[in-house]
Amino acid sequence: MIDSYLTIAKPTLPTLYKDRGSKFYGYAYPIRNEKEVKEIVDALKEEHHKARHWCYAWKIGDVFRANDDGEPNNSAGQPIYGQLLSYNVDRVLVVVVRYFGGTKLGVGGLVTAYKNAAQQSLSAAKIVEKTIDQYFTIVFDYPAMDKVLRVLNEYEAEILQRKMELHCEFTVAIRTSLSEELKKALKSTRLAKIHCVS
Repeated sequence: MIDSYLTIAKPTLPTLYKDRGSKFYGYAYPIRNEKEVKEIVDALKEEHHKARHWCYAWKIGDVFRANDDGEPNNSAGQPIYGQLLSYNVDRVLVVVVRYFGGTKLGVGGLVTAYKNAAQQSLSAAKIVEKTIDQYFTIVFDYPAMDKVLRVLNEYEAEILQRKMELHCEFTVAIRTSLSEELKKALKSTRLAKIHCVS
């Protein structure tokens, strides 16, 4: 089971690629959902309101989009998306903002420019591995605390929330490939009840 992916640690500073007077500013962002894409692109349109095109591509799991934003078909979004595939990153958005320099580059020139701008922004990013996690709540009586903590530590589960009273409640995250083993280990203690968190 694949339960990890490569992504970027944080948004990059803008990179700049130039060709015959046109300027291509590249940006890369880690994203969680499609809603964030619109917010980021809208913010860049505001920041670069004199630019001509705001082309981008993003990928979240098996879902992806590539947008040429008025450039000839497949001359901008696809070359950007190709770099996401080349770097093997997921949950990442790359936007390339173009200021037209007065000379037309032709489709081949645009493909090269957008590819290079995307490549520069991704090479400036710190690439990290993240796990795809399962989340659930564990309910147990306070005297069972030590045993429950021992099991959670053994499986390197992350405790996201703790409610510690006579009846305790932990919300935990664990990588998907270990989630069933952890649930079995907790159930075998007969001290904890497990509820999945949607």
